[in-house]
Amino acid sequence: MTPRLFVLAALLCTSLVHANDDNLVADTKKIAMGIPPKLLAMLQTEIEKGNFSGAIGACSDKAPKMAAAASQSTGWAIRRVSLKNRNPKATPDAWEKAALEDFDQRALAGETPATLEKVEFVTEGDTRTLRYIKALPTQGLCLNCHGTLENMAPEVKAQIAKTYPDDRAVGYREGQIRGALTVKRPL
Repeated sequence: MTPRLFVLAALLCTSLVHANDDNLVADTKKIAMGIPPKLLAMLQTEIEKGNFSGAIGACSDKAPKMAAAASQSTGWAIRRVSLKNRNPKATPDAWEKAALEDFDQRALAGETPATLEKVEFVTEGDTRTLRYIKALPTQGLCLNCHGTLENMAPEVKAQIAKTYPDDRAVGYREGQIRGALTVKRPL
């Protein structure tokens, strides 16, 4: 093969790999980002009923089940994580922690939290893996359980203390990064 043909073949292969990677990323985002709106709708329904215990139950029980169902159907690891986690299972791994810390710095510098995400292809053992993480900003309805303790209803504080004795997920303001949705997709 002549040097020119070799370079052309290498460029073509690189373009095909990037196009395939772009499709993998788009597919990952589409599936993963279907979870937060469903969770918010479920929480809104519970809150409209005046049922904060139901909303806390939705976050503690139903949200992990939603992520587990998505994980099971795709074969990916999909979950929510936070630097100030409420659920001990929501503790970020090193990659997720670094991304969340970067998101916080970028938000402090003026970037809109809802736009913050990171995609990276990594090798874990012998497996190429797509890592994706998307910031989840605190919505107004989240403040009922994640806002300041002074503004939290006594029954909410009591239910959170019962459900999450080591809770660290309070003191947020609307728009702050509450955590992130994260995906590990083996390729």
